[in-house]
Amino acid sequence: MNFNDREAIYLQIAAYVSDHISLGKWLPEQKIPSVRDLAVELQVNPNTVMRTYEYLQNQGVVFNKRGLGLFVTADALEKIKVQRKERFMQQELPDFFRSLYLLDISLDEVQQQYQQFINQNFPK
Repeated sequence: MNFNDREAIYLQIAAYVSDHISLGKWLPEQKIPSVRDLAVELQVNPNTVMRTYEYLQNQGVVFNKRGLGLFVTADALEKIKVQRKERFMQQELPDFFRSLYLLDISLDEVQQQYQQFINQNFPK
């Protein structure tokens, strides 16, 4: 995983976990990798993964079964979508609109590119 300098690593790992849930790689009620396993996989400090998992527990995305590990909550996908949509609408969309305006890009052009992206990356 390549990390960027603009956001805390634990939040980038939280996005990674959320992506796995959103894409159906980790299903509701399914056990997720242990702190140690994910730390090895992502080549990060286990304390960073622990912070990520604590954050996701506070968000209601994962829960702890004592002695068994962490599991995806039944409504994790809905919670992830709500949180990400709110963040996108408040933080990323204004910058996106600014770029569209400054570069004189029409919404039709955006729609065409979006459809092409969907077709290439998420074929049915």
